[in-house]
Amino acid sequence: MSPIARHDSYEPALASTVADRLKSARRRRFVGRAAELELFLKALAEPEPPFSVLWIHGPGGVGKTTLLSALGAAAADAGVGVVNVDLRPIEPSPPAFMAELARALGLPAEVSPQDALAGRVPVVLLLDTFEATVALEDWLREQFVPALPACALVVVAGRTAPGEAWRRDPGWGDLLRVVSLRNLGPDDARAFLRGAGVAEEQQAWMLELSHGHPLALSLLVDVLSQRPADAGPLELGAAPDVVAQLVESFLAGLPSPRHRLALDSVAHARVTTAGLLGSVFGDRQGEELFAWLRGLSFMESGPDGLFPHDLVREVLDADLRWRDPAAYREVHRQLRQALVKRVLGREGRDRWRALADLMYLHRANPAASAVWDWKSLGAVYADGLRGDGDARAIVAMVKRYEGAESAAIAKHWLERQPAGFYVVRGHGPDLLGFAAHIALHEAGVEDFERDPGARAVWAHAQSHAPPRPGDEVILVRFVMDREAYQAPSRSLNVVTIRTVHEWLGRPRLSWYYMAPADPEAMAAFMDYVDFDRAPDADFEVDGRSYAVFARDWRRRGSLDWLKRMAERELGDEPAVAETAPVPGPSRAEFADAVRRALRDLRRPGALATNPLAGTRMVRERAAELPAPEALRELLHEAVDALRGDPRSEKLVRALESTYLRPAPTQEAAAELLDLPFSTYRGHLTRGLERVVDWLWQRELDGA
Repeated sequence: MSPIARHDSYEPALASTVADRLKSARRRRFVGRAAELELFLKALAEPEPPFSVLWIHGPGGVGKTTLLSALGAAAADAGVGVVNVDLRPIEPSPPAFMAELARALGLPAEVSPQDALAGRVPVVLLLDTFEATVALEDWLREQFVPALPACALVVVAGRTAPGEAWRRDPGWGDLLRVVSLRNLGPDDARAFLRGAGVAEEQQAWMLELSHGHPLALSLLVDVLSQRPADAGPLELGAAPDVVAQLVESFLAGLPSPRHRLALDSVAHARVTTAGLLGSVFGDRQGEELFAWLRGLSFMESGPDGLFPHDLVREVLDADLRWRDPAAYREVHRQLRQALVKRVLGREGRDRWRALADLMYLHRANPAASAVWDWKSLGAVYADGLRGDGDARAIVAMVKRYEGAESAAIAKHWLERQPAGFYVVRGHGPDLLGFAAHIALHEAGVEDFERDPGARAVWAHAQSHAPPRPGDEVILVRFVMDREAYQAPSRSLNVVTIRTVHEWLGRPRLSWYYMAPADPEAMAAFMDYVDFDRAPDADFEVDGRSYAVFARDWRRRGSLDWLKRMAERELGDEPAVAETAPVPGPSRAEFADAVRRALRDLRRPGALATNPLAGTRMVRERAAELPAPEALRELLHEAVDALRGDPRSEKLVRALESTYLRPAPTQEAAAELLDLPFSTYRGHLTRGLERVVDWLWQRELDGA
């Protein structure tokens, strides 16, 4: 029987005292940490341990003290003397340490602790909460431990890893073992919950919420015992007491409010760099705070920067949002401002990272969380096609999910526009998913005849707001993950980042279309990202219907879109009211709105409700003028624009006598102009067409 097996199965035959019962309960409830126990017990089994110091570090509440207790019990079972020293109450000085050690050993004042330890062979010295006496680290390394007998083993438990001086000394390279204590794995966490009597049906959400953090699990068990048996899953935002205790555990000994703000920023951002902190705190403080953050036990680092453990992130973010909503919004605003600046000012990989960071700020909004898979964000990447193997895999994937006819259409576009396809890859060469951005402005008659989707979408663009020469019209024709199709996935994350890159990086982009296979599942998300349903562009392939969503980027550009997203990201603000027609008005609808506005030129209330009041050309002036006045001014400018052409003089006179300085009736206007009524009507019709043309172009050009 291995030492660990003996430890796990140990039960005293009869508990004679409460202390014995406590010891038994602790052993019964202790789970996991098998690797740490095995390392410790193997060292004890040697006449001279292979290392002299076992340094255990990890965030608050992760179970360092519990593990020390288990190690002490295991050493006692093996017949080894154990000395426990809790460093929290002592002054961080060698004399205070030695005094506390003497007390733990039960020594009289005249006996030296080191002499006493020399007589206890072998011995294990357990030092808990070392972060409270970090000033003793050099003395411990250079004087105290070297004076102990060779068979002694010192176990240090604290929040921070040992300093660099241990690693610089080649001797300690052999005699120091460092263990970074992390959350319990799923199996051990379930064993913990079973031992606490938690029903199987309650365990899944508790594991997801706690991420296996031992203190979080214990707190959730306490909360569960006070809730009805049929209560559903709990959210951190609904458990401020749990959050408060976890925050206290994670943030004990925080140096200043500035450090707390840095932690709040780290918890809110996807990853954090010194540059990002510099955008919030200034370059010098950003560097200092970044160096401090790197030393925290619950921080991890990756190729893009620092990030906290999942539970720490969620707890800190939930606490700030509940405790100080205004401060939460300010943290969000500052981070977003810095990231938008990077998105607009970077290229290549840097822009891609900034887009992923910006996307992460949406995670509080339910519409975004229903589509994006936050856990895999940044785990895979977009890549170009790599030969015929990728093309065959794409066609096979389309056939699997959408049928043979769609697969044939995909093959057609692969031959016609291979550059429009990009694939999703991970660590290996395998294709995990793909998407196709079809450039309809480059398509020909043969393409539209072959693909009913492209044909329907192109017809929509032509009937609503025809692209001008040089304008781009993009259709996202296929989006697929190898395993999830169009459900939330790592591939859908990549497609989102790539599409936003297209939206912000194509200055001549006009219409952009997306055609998801399940419009009901995507409707809330498409509305969230400011796309409109375009039912007259819907199409069918091989008996399967596809719903189309559209956005005209000439009417509401990228900066306008970024502003709208800022108002929606946090998830608790109403969406911006859409005053423009949804979707954008067709040419005929626009012309009808112009005629109505001219008739209502002297009725501000009617102008305020005219569809033109929500157009870009009016909104651009609305900062200085009320919408009715801005619209009236534009109508006058449109008529004035005709005055420079002598051939338009008759048209201008017809417009003036009908709308600007109107006669009582159109018959009276014709008589005033000394024109036959039919001639007057012809002048008025052509004049209206010219006004509509001028305003339509103004709306599209934004000038």
